[in-house]
Amino acid sequence: MSARIYQRPKNAMQSGKALTDQWVLEFEQSEARKADPLMGWTGSGDTQVQVQLKFASKEEAQAYAAKHGIPARVHATPPKRLKIQAYADNFR
Repeated sequence: MSARIYQRPKNAMQSGKALTDQWVLEFEQSEARKADPLMGWTGSGDTQVQVQLKFASKEEAQAYAAKHGIPARVHATPPKRLKIQAYADNFR
């Protein structure tokens, strides 16, 4: 049961940056998803995929994973790029 640790990205649908300072520990799938023969919905018996643990820092998430013996890998946060654009650029 391995996990990944990453920093929550900014919501693309809003301009605010709420909850972007949180770090998330998510478990990876241990079994493949399969289609239900009756309804056609996809699902699996793996319930760990539904678990998301939130931490204030990367170190706290790594300490939790180490304490509970969870092999976790940290995904680096991509650099934030600002696109400086003037309103006049729309008419060039």
